[in-house]
Amino acid sequence: MTKRKSTATAAPKGAQDMTATRSGAPRPRVTPWWRKRGTRLGLVGVVLGGMALGTWWTWHQGWGPRLLEQARWQAISWSADIGLRIGEVLVEGRRETSRADLLAALRVDRDAPILTFDPKAARDRVEALPWVRTAVVERLLPDTVLLRIEERSPLALWQKEGSFTIIDDSGEEIPGATAEQFADLVVVVGEDAPAHTAGLLEILGSEPSLMERVQAAVRVGGRRWNLRLDNGIDVQLPEESPSRAWSRLANYEKTHQVLDRDIKAVDLRLPDRLVVKRGHPAKPQPRRKGRST
Repeated sequence: MTKRKSTATAAPKGAQDMTATRSGAPRPRVTPWWRKRGTRLGLVGVVLGGMALGTWWTWHQGWGPRLLEQARWQAISWSADIGLRIGEVLVEGRRETSRADLLAALRVDRDAPILTFDPKAARDRVEALPWVRTAVVERLLPDTVLLRIEERSPLALWQKEGSFTIIDDSGEEIPGATAEQFADLVVVVGEDAPAHTAGLLEILGSEPSLMERVQAAVRVGGRRWNLRLDNGIDVQLPEESPSRAWSRLANYEKTHQVLDRDIKAVDLRLPDRLVVKRGHPAKPQPRRKGRST
């Protein structure tokens, strides 16, 4: 039997296995430096750092804000092109404040881009007007500005040092309001009168027919009120339970018409009786029509 000889192809001279040594041990694979993980992370860091430095430099040079502002105005211009323009201004709650003053405070221009209108700044300007207590300003897209205001209510004429000032229901003076505009309001006198006027008028309002005859109220000692009626009679209210005393006078007037008699004053300070002081006959004056507040 003929034995088959094994044959082997000789490797070219100089060729070697790249993964093993002559002894057969594995040879470490060599990785190029640019493919190493640390090198790549370093390159990424350099790129990001360069971008950050470039952004900072651009912003520091003023280019960034200018680019943002240009983009903002381009967006506003585009919004105006599609119809977001001021076309109407709606005002609710106005009584004493003139429309011209409100529009001047709002600072709105018809056909101006509505997105350039600042409701908060407009509200602050409106609330600075003398008659305005609170204001709400809204943009109603696409073309409407809505203004709701709550005005201060004129309550009385406060006489101090020979002059008259209009006060509101919180006792605060209303700048710019004149006595001629509100001559039908009750006159109150006294340093602390404004702070207590709302409470007094609430008491007087419990008897409307009698309240119509009150022309003035004087605060006495910071404790109580004296009233002057339209026919010159003085009514002295007590410090305690003035509303009860006022109702007692109203009932007495209905049954006895005491205020049309020959009297000068009515003292209600005693809880169980009504004291009158006689005087010259008083001539009733035309009653004023009360102003609603």
